[in-house]
Amino acid sequence: MNKVTALAVALLATSPSFAQKESMDVFVSDLMSKMTVDEKIGQLNLLPGGDITTGAVLNSPLAKLAAEGKLGAVLNVKGQEKVRDLQEQAVKKSRLGIPLLIGQDVIHGNQTVFPIPLAQSCSWDLNAIEEGSRIAAKEATAQGINWVYSPMVDISVDPRWGRVAEGYGEDVFLTSRIGEAAIRGYQGNYGKENAMACVKHFGLYGAVEAGRDYNTVDMSRTRMFNQYLPTYEAAAKAGAGSFMSSFNLVDFVPATCNKWLLDDILRKKWGYDNFVVTDYGSINEAVVHGLGDVSVTTELALKAGTDMDMCSSAYIAQLKSLLESGRVTMADIDNACRRVLEAKYKLGLFDDPYRFCEPKRLKTDLYTAEHRKAARDMAAETFVLLKNETNLLPLKKQGKIALIGPLADNRSNMVGCWSTGDTPELYSTLREAMARAVDGKAQILFAQGCNIYADNATQQGATHGRPIDRVDDKAAKDEALKIAKKADVIVCAMGEMAEMSGESSSRSDISLPDVQMDLLKALVATGKPVVLLNFSGRPTIMTWEAENVPAILNVWFGGSEAGDAICDVIFGDKTPSGHLTMTMPKALGQIPIYYNHHMTGRPVEAGVKEFRKFASNYIDIRNEPLFPFGYGLTYTTFAYDGIGIASDAKDALFSVRATLKNTGSREATEVVQFYIRDIAASIARPVKELKGFQRVTLAPGESREVSFAVTREMLSFFDAEGNSVFEPGEFEFMIGGNSRDVIRTTKTVE
Repeated sequence: MNKVTALAVALLATSPSFAQKESMDVFVSDLMSKMTVDEKIGQLNLLPGGDITTGAVLNSPLAKLAAEGKLGAVLNVKGQEKVRDLQEQAVKKSRLGIPLLIGQDVIHGNQTVFPIPLAQSCSWDLNAIEEGSRIAAKEATAQGINWVYSPMVDISVDPRWGRVAEGYGEDVFLTSRIGEAAIRGYQGNYGKENAMACVKHFGLYGAVEAGRDYNTVDMSRTRMFNQYLPTYEAAAKAGAGSFMSSFNLVDFVPATCNKWLLDDILRKKWGYDNFVVTDYGSINEAVVHGLGDVSVTTELALKAGTDMDMCSSAYIAQLKSLLESGRVTMADIDNACRRVLEAKYKLGLFDDPYRFCEPKRLKTDLYTAEHRKAARDMAAETFVLLKNETNLLPLKKQGKIALIGPLADNRSNMVGCWSTGDTPELYSTLREAMARAVDGKAQILFAQGCNIYADNATQQGATHGRPIDRVDDKAAKDEALKIAKKADVIVCAMGEMAEMSGESSSRSDISLPDVQMDLLKALVATGKPVVLLNFSGRPTIMTWEAENVPAILNVWFGGSEAGDAICDVIFGDKTPSGHLTMTMPKALGQIPIYYNHHMTGRPVEAGVKEFRKFASNYIDIRNEPLFPFGYGLTYTTFAYDGIGIASDAKDALFSVRATLKNTGSREATEVVQFYIRDIAASIARPVKELKGFQRVTLAPGESREVSFAVTREMLSFFDAEGNSVFEPGEFEFMIGGNSRDVIRTTKTVE
């Protein structure tokens, strides 16, 4: 029994509950009274293990630092055995035996990989997302990880930004609810199968200018509080164990050094008292931003409320001298140290430093049948059917099916970006899954058809270590056309490679890459029916495809079970139910484009097809998107009718109700969406805002009333200081299957 564990056991014997805050306060205070300044600063030091690289690898003597009590956490240590070895250095060799936090980017699963977060959001299924996060934490903790850098709740309205793949779309209400669900799934009750969540990136990271990663952010505080900050507040109030600061500027000050953001808002206004960690090396990057040398940025970061330094080695190098010179106080260091120690206490590490290092779990908790089923079921819910002319889908398992495209037989790209725990050799390609699905009832003809890009250098830049075989484009295209002519239907697996989205993967052109478009056009020209499976980590521009391809299913990156899940949907074993959570533009020049925009003084009415002079529109394209936020088809049709107001809502002002009917011939699930517009207020309000949603499954011909309770909070907005404001007046209420096609009613709220 190590020194700290002995103290924990003694406290456990004398206090009614080990998890109570009173016990934690006593325990941490007693421990800190024994710590030297160097040991306290050591708890604020986070360094990389080097197994999985998310930035420049630092040559850190991790074992030596852990033994000296100068290391609080490690990220990206791969393997339970290595985690145990590092914990032993900290627990058995350091003076006080304080265990380590072990962090990793567990973004959408571990060995069982779930769809990328953007895809998950398109399911609008909070229960499935919570369960996916629970499974991710279970698998991560089986491998020694106790701290996961997820969820990302950054709002973004610019699909050029690669990290939209890691978030939940453009809407603040939906993202808030998903973030809460993910936190519940990861953290649970902090048992042995739970990990601590780390909410990122605080704040506003998704609003980087030009969609270019790590770039500047600048916006009014009114916009911050209404459109961007509520997702982080919801995560804070959901009890997220930690927050990660962002790389970008906020009010011209880097977030890591921004006292207004971290102290005034996060801690004082929202009451958040768990710890804050930097993003990778951001204290050093603040020097590049122009705030001063590293001693200045270190001082600013600590005083702003940044508790742990990820990979800058700035705290360990600078804080003691800053303390001695009076630039920081002992209270500043103590506050940060306390919050880090409290996180370790909540995870149970003082009670058992090796609680996440049980060898048997490696055999029982990874890639199980239960986990795989959950991932497969979720993936099927995320696919968005964008077009289905003449009911081409679902396909019949008969005849000859041509499967063509560079993503049809590629194993490592199915899972998508940020899949640090994946094991591709265990997963099926789409080609393999399709052969299983048809089970000899149809003949699958395959051809790769083309490369991702015609230019080899561009393709290498797009693949980032998930390579794809390079082929001769002309020969591959000829082969594809040859088998297409033999087929009854063509299924095209095209789009982005996994690493074309995610961190450091911004794109200036988000349309289908050149050589793939050439092949797609040639396949459509054969006159055979074509189904496009669009793989992507972001909304992409598919204007030509929408006009010319009979059926389009956006399959994102569906995780380790994506191949089977795609076949479940295209062959009709499951009906698609995904709805977009980011608007799909017609052209790059429309970006940023999002549903909850404000009115201009010179609007152009929706549906106007010609250019209007002296109005807010383009000469060469209309304002409307290709596909609106919330859009998604299925294998049946739904009708909305009878919207009205009822006054019998419990714990609410009133409710808004409508009738939904399945008017088609198949059972299916509709995502019913509820929007509100504040018609007149003291500040301009959006044309609509999502305030509720329900997944409703109906049999053919079945009808059901859907109801949404309206609260005062739903009708309120934030002023520039972040205060909630409610103003009585007239409100419009909308219910529909997407943000464009809604039925409406109004009510004056006193």
